[in-house]
Amino acid sequence: MEENKLSINLTPEVANGTYANLAIIAHSASEFILDFARIMPGVKQANVQARVILTPENAKKLLFALQDNLSKYETQFGKINITGTPAPGSTIPMSFGGGEA
Repeated sequence: MEENKLSINLTPEVANGTYANLAIIAHSASEFILDFARIMPGVKQANVQARVILTPENAKKLLFALQDNLSKYETQFGKINITGTPAPGSTIPMSFGGGEA
């Protein structure tokens, strides 16, 4: 099944990653937009570090992949506890709001 193999190129700049502690998700009928930002203490503006645009089908595949990986993580390292419950549509660190793009 050699034809099904995909080669992924990860450049050194991308491999270093970028830290985000805020994610904002918006959507339209044809796409989901994920903005990953970094909030710094004492600063009233969060700078977007990366934007990812997905089709609705790929957004759902991402959701399933995250659920699968979180389940595996918790099996290996223990339950992840989340403090506080964000209000629907609020924008707090790593909360996910909805909306139209």
